[in-house]
Amino acid sequence: MKQKNALIAAVIASFSLIYAPAALASGDDHAPKFGGIVAEGRAFDLELIAKPELITVHVRDHGKPMATQGATGKITMLTGANKTVTELTPAGDSRMEANGKFTVSAGTKAVVEITLQGKKPSAFRFAIK
Repeated sequence: MKQKNALIAAVIASFSLIYAPAALASGDDHAPKFGGIVAEGRAFDLELIAKPELITVHVRDHGKPMATQGATGKITMLTGANKTVTELTPAGDSRMEANGKFTVSAGTKAVVEITLQGKKPSAFRFAIK
């Protein structure tokens, strides 16, 4: 009986070694790449970097940059009783930006709405810590 259990355990271990690298290599990477906050969506993911003078949103598909040419977007930021709505415009291959003066502090909440060319609109929520 002990040999049978050991054999079953060995078979399970060998399958996990075979399939684990494939899962890790799939490119399904949701870690921040630019020091921001990542929100996952169905069609793509966003990484938000919010600074008092510049809002940057990086657009990725499972870790791979996505084109933002022709995209439209806006960000709504809520800090206490202050609400700011600003347009996001394409700024490079895979990012969108907004310049201005923003109140960004711990507790700020943001909603980013983006429509990539040829895709349905997507909304993402962020909480700045």
